[in-house]
Amino acid sequence: MEKSTLQIAPLLVSPAKVLRGTGIIHHCGAEIARLGKRPLVVGGDRVLPLVFPPLQSVLKRQKLKVERASYAPDCSESSLNLLQAAIDEHRADLVIGLGGGKALDTAKLLAHYRQLPIVTIPTSGATCAAWSALSNIYSNEGAFQYDVALDRCPDLLILDYDLIQTAPKRTLIAGIGDAIAKWYEASVSSGNSPATLTIAAVQQARVLRDILLQKSRSALEKPGGEDWREVVDASVLLAGVIGGLGGANCRTVAAHAVHNGLTHILEAHNILHGEKVAYGILVQLRLEEMVQGNQLAVTARQQLLKFYQDIGLPKTLEDLGLNNISLAALRYGAEVACNPQSDIHRLPFIVTPEQLMAAMVSTTVTIEHHRKPLLLTAIAEGEE
Repeated sequence: MEKSTLQIAPLLVSPAKVLRGTGIIHHCGAEIARLGKRPLVVGGDRVLPLVFPPLQSVLKRQKLKVERASYAPDCSESSLNLLQAAIDEHRADLVIGLGGGKALDTAKLLAHYRQLPIVTIPTSGATCAAWSALSNIYSNEGAFQYDVALDRCPDLLILDYDLIQTAPKRTLIAGIGDAIAKWYEASVSSGNSPATLTIAAVQQARVLRDILLQKSRSALEKPGGEDWREVVDASVLLAGVIGGLGGANCRTVAAHAVHNGLTHILEAHNILHGEKVAYGILVQLRLEEMVQGNQLAVTARQQLLKFYQDIGLPKTLEDLGLNNISLAALRYGAEVACNPQSDIHRLPFIVTPEQLMAAMVSTTVTIEHHRKPLLLTAIAEGEE
């Protein structure tokens, strides 16, 4: 008699504990000490010199033996190999991720591989990486390679508003762009699923979108204020909740696929993750217009164009600083975004690189141009 194999899909909704508040990093030592005695702090070359010293003081008061290590040049396989050696050298029993999305992704993945507890301390509101059970892997040059599903969300997330406020305003704007994509992507990738938690995730994505549309402008005008804190919570925490509840049914679609393609274009390497994703939302909506004739996508795109203008998110390749890239580079990025494993294929229609290029160069075209042939649109917009 054959034994049946039981497939268990874990529900990875949230970190085990979240500490948030003003100056909370100075009062988190005891919570970190519960997880390990020899932490390795992983961060970037810009963040570590600024934030590691005060964190080190906090941890030393708990008699912890702490060391730091840079994830440079990127969240890549070679960086992870070096960090594995740093784990061994320090005999670390805990990993602390300190910094932006790539620093946190690296730290989470390192802890995952070594089966160690993981603490995430975001230094900006640019992504929900501090929350999620997922890490993205890039090349040393910053080109997206693949993602890795982790076995759990972080053991502890420390969200210090004072620390977030020291980051450039641009990072929170990018975080808004990354977070608002949850609605435009989850509402498509969920496929009208009847699953309770998928429905809950999609509805939370709608709530997240509305919070950001309503509060982002005032948040950016008054850093540290009530709306600012709400927007930080939405971008860092609520965006993570949606991914945790929805799981594979609420994954990325065309907006993140466009981001992944752009990372393979050299000129795009200084563009923040959320800026590329925000632009990718417009591309996704443009595809829905052009391929499906979806008038709801037309309305949504026009709403986002005004919102982007108000808060400073990129609407076009020119806004991204990519107006002078060659058609060959643009085509290569489109081909990467359309590779067989790409999440762009979660759209309810087939997308070719040519169609994607046409959408990428026409994110702000007016509704009356809707019936322009796709390749003519690409050529006309590309030559302007």
